[in-house]
Amino acid sequence: MMMDESSKQAALTLAREALRTHFGLIKAAPPMPTAAIFQEQRGVFVTLTMGGKLRGCIGDLEANKPLCRAITELAVAAATRDPRFPPLVAAELDQVDLEISLLTPLQPVSHWHEIKLSQHGVMVENQGRRGLFLPQVATETMWDLETFLRILCSQKAGLPPDAYLDPKTKLFTFEAEVIKEN
Repeated sequence: MMMDESSKQAALTLAREALRTHFGLIKAAPPMPTAAIFQEQRGVFVTLTMGGKLRGCIGDLEANKPLCRAITELAVAAATRDPRFPPLVAAELDQVDLEISLLTPLQPVSHWHEIKLSQHGVMVENQGRRGLFLPQVATETMWDLETFLRILCSQKAGLPPDAYLDPKTKLFTFEAEVIKEN
């Protein structure tokens, strides 16, 4: 189910207000949106950028809570718990742009050639390690498919770069509806 424009704006407002509440800039978050889509359980990622550069990204592939709750929790987590970055501080909040990616369920891939860059996000799994790239990573980086998979394996999953060729490696794809500020 795709979000209409009103729900997209409500999702971005929900994430922004969760951050403002977390940093004490407002006393209480506004009420949760009432549109039915916000009660759906879907995988979601929240990405923060500053000056066009990644500042935090945290998500949940598991559809185990209502979307409204997932968005608020993940917005705060992206600001405070992404181990690649120091926690965001209140003074940076006005400089941060939000992006919310609503995910379709994971689909197993039988061969890596089935992956369509910019359409599919990819999760790789082997030896108890997992790594994931959202679909927009391919568009932003302009990598070819093999570079995309090598970097996913090595930098995101901590596997050998060619692990995607290993028959024991599981590959999954998903798609995302991406909602951005600005």
